[in-house]
Amino acid sequence: MDNWRDHAACRHEDPDLFFPIGTTGPAQVQTEQAKAVCGHCPVREQCLEWALGSGEIIGIWGGTTELERRSLRRRARSRPRSG
Repeated sequence: MDNWRDHAACRHEDPDLFFPIGTTGPAQVQTEQAKAVCGHCPVREQCLEWALGSGEIIGIWGGTTELERRSLRRRARSRPRSG
């Protein structure tokens, strides 16, 4: 795929859906709705890789929240490096 963003399921969604304010109440519902879009996205992995690689800290990317990506980064840093 030339540009994974051209194939993203969120391409025709309201971008605000992927940037909930907060983590409870309506924001939690919004997060679940955004993740549902990501759940059937053909480029979810590329999106997540981009978010992790670019240090994106805000919003839902690749079906993950800010806290989930922070946890993934922490786990990646704590893994022993081979080589």
